[in-house]
Amino acid sequence: MKFVFDHNNINVFDLDKSIKFYKKALGFKEIRRKEAEDKSFTLVFMGDGEKDYKIELTWLKDRKEPYNLGDNEVHMAVRTDDFKAAHEYHKKMGCICYENKKMGLYFISDPDGYWTEILPLEH
Repeated sequence: MKFVFDHNNINVFDLDKSIKFYKKALGFKEIRRKEAEDKSFTLVFMGDGEKDYKIELTWLKDRKEPYNLGDNEVHMAVRTDDFKAAHEYHKKMGCICYENKKMGLYFISDPDGYWTEILPLEH
């Protein structure tokens, strides 16, 4: 028996805002979309266009309040081939929420407060 990574899911309050963030901040593209027949939810799968792994953004029609992420101890991580330029870009976007210069990494926060760790290719 063998398992391979496919995707992680996060629930988002404003689907369009989240899609724009992941496109702008990380260059992710929409891979596919599924909408419930009754329009009660929409799933948008986004990826980097190079690997099969995806992030699934789930939007629920009846959701009236932003999600409470608790301690928000769960995150995804991405690597970049130009860490310094990525840091400057995210700094200008105003989405850096935590930096650990000793470890050579930082985190960005999406519109719902989910964190993504940014790492150099070699770490």
